[in-house]
Amino acid sequence: MRSGELRKAGSRIRLQEQPLKILMVLLEQPGEVVTREDLKRRIWPDEPYGDFDHSVNVAIAKLRAALSDSAETPRYVETLPRRGYRFIFPVTPPPEKPETTDADPAAPAPAPALPEKRAKFRWMPIAAGFMLGAVLGGSAWWWIRSHKSKMLTDKDTLVLADFENTTGETVFDGTIRQALAVQLEQSPFLRLISDATVKQTLPLMGKPPDTRLTPDVAQQLCIRTGSAAVLNGSIAKLGNQYVLGLRVTNCRTSDSLFEEQVTADRKEEVLKALAQAAATVRKKLGESVGTVQKYNMPLEQVTTPSLEALHAYSLGRTTLIDREDAPGAIQLFERAIRLDPNFAMAYASLGLAYGDYSQEQSVWYYRKAYEMRDRVSDRERFYIEAHYHEAVTGDFEKARETYELWSRLYPRDDIPHLNLSELYSHFGQYEDARREVAESLRLLPGDCLSSAGLVGALVRLNRFDEARAEIKSAQQANGECLHFQSYRYALAFLNGNRQEMAQAVNDAGDKWQIQFLFLQAKTAAYDGRLNESHELMQRAASAARKSRQEQLGGYYEALGAELEAMVGDPEAAKKEAKEALAVSKVRDVESIAALVLALARDDRTAQSLADDLMKRFHESTLVEKDYVPCTLALLSLHRADAPKALEYLDATAEYELGEPDGNNGLLPVFLRGQAFLMSRRGREAAAEFQKILDHRGIVLNSPIGALAHLEIARAFSMQGNSATARAAYQDFLNLWKNADPDNPILRQAKAEYARLQ
Repeated sequence: MRSGELRKAGSRIRLQEQPLKILMVLLEQPGEVVTREDLKRRIWPDEPYGDFDHSVNVAIAKLRAALSDSAETPRYVETLPRRGYRFIFPVTPPPEKPETTDADPAAPAPAPALPEKRAKFRWMPIAAGFMLGAVLGGSAWWWIRSHKSKMLTDKDTLVLADFENTTGETVFDGTIRQALAVQLEQSPFLRLISDATVKQTLPLMGKPPDTRLTPDVAQQLCIRTGSAAVLNGSIAKLGNQYVLGLRVTNCRTSDSLFEEQVTADRKEEVLKALAQAAATVRKKLGESVGTVQKYNMPLEQVTTPSLEALHAYSLGRTTLIDREDAPGAIQLFERAIRLDPNFAMAYASLGLAYGDYSQEQSVWYYRKAYEMRDRVSDRERFYIEAHYHEAVTGDFEKARETYELWSRLYPRDDIPHLNLSELYSHFGQYEDARREVAESLRLLPGDCLSSAGLVGALVRLNRFDEARAEIKSAQQANGECLHFQSYRYALAFLNGNRQEMAQAVNDAGDKWQIQFLFLQAKTAAYDGRLNESHELMQRAASAARKSRQEQLGGYYEALGAELEAMVGDPEAAKKEAKEALAVSKVRDVESIAALVLALARDDRTAQSLADDLMKRFHESTLVEKDYVPCTLALLSLHRADAPKALEYLDATAEYELGEPDGNNGLLPVFLRGQAFLMSRRGREAAAEFQKILDHRGIVLNSPIGALAHLEIARAFSMQGNSATARAAYQDFLNLWKNADPDNPILRQAKAEYARLQ
């Protein structure tokens, strides 16, 4: 690496710059996956994605040719489809050499420097004190001569196998593995392969996603995922005692690296004994004594002293996350709480499970978890506090601070990066959202939510070609992901490809019928087909309620009322908003209802709701920075007080490009444009409406994307620019060519256009 040369039997092999750089990156971390995104960032940072794909494919082909390697049966460089590449041949560093001085004529020449605009590589030092031994089997498992050196590095990953339970007591099935995972995940040093990665990798091995991780299966999985080692466990009964065994093996050679055995005199002491064994494992794997002591909450406090409660909780997480069966998970979490009323993470998980079913219950359970946050580990406290700020107080700034601290203390954890990305989208900071979700995807390659989040960030940045390329590269792995499929629909809409939109709806089938009915309802409203939009939204709300998702059903009803208020049926909107309030006055429903009633000119009720929102939810970022200012601005416009409306809208400026509810993105911008129109400030009004037209990736199929054409036509007409105004009117009328003919907005637009002829 220091000379930047590839040699075979002493002879130099000619290799061009880019293939050589790829080889050096792979050799930095043998046995680990190097993603294509890593290669782009480090070698081709300024190259467009289309050119980059070609460049990396050519460079890999040249590297294999130089190594006499084969893509089909690789000996050196393995391709992991849709993920990246891995160097799989054993790597042996050269022996130590004495240090040389600058004056030493025998000192080797320094490696050629990379161009300044590209990221610097952290080349592996080969100097005095460099570790001896070998990287076995291409993994990142270093055998080290010095007894003080670490067995693992902080780049390595570990596969946690299922426990072998020979006690005959089913309470230990799955529970001990879950408990050990909780204990090990406190570590900022260790990183376990996630359950999501396990379930994505097993089918590539020709096995069902729920295959039990026996030692043999875990070893194969370890090799597949480029992990360093497997941690196998067992629990047996000897008389009245329980014997717990932990064994760490090199995944490529199956050699045992070390074993640990502990005993518990009673069933109730098994978790305590397991915690002691986990701490020993962490130290032996290379973690410092300091971090083991700092991040080592006793297991019975991290989760629960009740094995039965932990067993129910483990099944509940599997049911919620893997099977997407929230009602089934709720029953299991409630059982865990009955067994241990102080089980903080069970309360937090109930808050998550109730998300689409009852916001009142979701908030209540998050509050309970928050009250117990002092008895959990740091990592679990971050989880509880962040979700509390998001779901209960709505204070997104505090949630962001919590996630940022979480990500710094646990740099190998993908969850804070993924959730930070969603928060940044609420704030309208889409480049930050893209960066965070890309990091989440790097930490958890192939994850459905992260892949979809990256596509979403690219869409909102108007980088549509890159978003389509990301969908194409990840579609096979994420074909069963709702969020991923919804962006297929969105990109087809932005491209005007109605056939592809229909295909996305067809592919959704019954599984995602509710969500795609909502998307179709928005598109119909965008086109001015309000009757069809109303029917579709009612079907979405009804289907949600039939599936017992009461919260989602009420949310869709409120959003449907908002569409009707925007597109020309204020009376129907007013009626539906009040019906939604009669069922629920949770924050999200009340916020949307206040806005709808203001749009529908029910000023008294809208003002009352705005006052109530600021009293009950004054900590909520969206209430304070979006819903209430927009509601009050509308009320001011109704009083012909444009300066006051603009004053209220000043509060939204920081987050005006955000997406508060997936329906009214850029509404503050739209209202500001209307206030400028009322003030006869045509130029400023046109600039606001142009901002909407320039951010198609944020607006998507929201009706203001169509209405902005009409409003900007009025702004140009006000400036006396008749030709540009006529063109804008034509754009709007083309978009609404199939609109309901009796729509009052359409009739008024046609009359205004006729006066310009």
